Amino acid sequence: MPAPATAADAVFPIGSRLGLVPPPGLKPATAFPGFEDQQRGVFIRLVALPGNAFPEIEKTMTNEALKKQGMTVERRESLPLGSGNAILAIVRQETAGGRIRKWLLIAPIDNLTALVSLETAAKPPAPYTDAVIRTALTSLATRPEAPDGEQLAMVPFKLGEMGGMRLVRVVPGVAAQFTDGPKDSLEATEQPHLVIAATPGGPQQPGDRDNFARNALSRLPPFKDVRIINSEPMRIGGQAGHEVRARGKDPQTGEDIEIVQWLRFGTGAYLRILGFAPADKWNASFTRFRAVRDGLEPR
Repeated sequence: MPAPATAADAVFPIGSRLGLVPPPGLKPATAFPGFEDQQRGVFIRLVALPGNAFPEIEKTMTNEALKKQGMTVERRESLPLGSGNAILAIVRQETAGGRIRKWLLIAPIDNLTALVSLETAAKPPAPYTDAVIRTALTSLATRPEAPDGEQLAMVPFKLGEMGGMRLVRVVPGVAAQFTDGPKDSLEATEQPHLVIAATPGGPQQPGDRDNFARNALSRLPPFKDVRIINSEPMRIGGQAGHEVRARGKDPQTGEDIEIVQWLRFGTGAYLRILGFAPADKWNASFTRFRAVRDGLEPR
């Protein structure tokens, strides 16, 4: 008889710090962090929250609260997992596609709070026994970080160059943030930051793009005294684009901040590339920002 699966055998979906050993037949999902068997209607979703979220979730995920969300609790228990105790609730829920059965696992693991949802159709025959599902859930594991390449595979653009900067975070399907410094927050204005985002829409008429770009620049971190010093059309990656250069001040220190925004327009969408850095680091930062911009390609 083969040895039972353990957390050491965990499979990690692309870009996820959470993984587990899925039951037979489940493959990594393509549209969300987790696993799926669409033919049999089985889905596992993995959500990673900060570690300090667990006590609040533990207090609020009551049977009554789940009932208000349309879930009837069959069983609820405390489950030893990792170095602590997780909460496992097995519920039934009516959906537009019929009644489903869910296993909801909330677990403090390493420095994360893991939310795991495994759902199947409630009608027989069940695709897996409760014992198989429990084995999968208790194989939950973490890794220190998801590789940059995996995270960047989840955005709708490809980077040929990162300009020597560090990837801070990715919003799947939308954006990526980079910096060159120890802090992740955009409010850490003593270090360079670059944010690239793909957004639906954008002006189709060239005459509308200057106002559009100026308005887009207003969605900045909380700088003071921002003033635009240049705004002009340009070609970026062979496509119509627009550059806005601006200056502002750090609201806390009063130090000068230099800002650049590039918009690259496409069919039905546009890329927004926003970079800023302290004035004394601007020349080197601008060169790196531009290298990243010029290496961008649609996915």
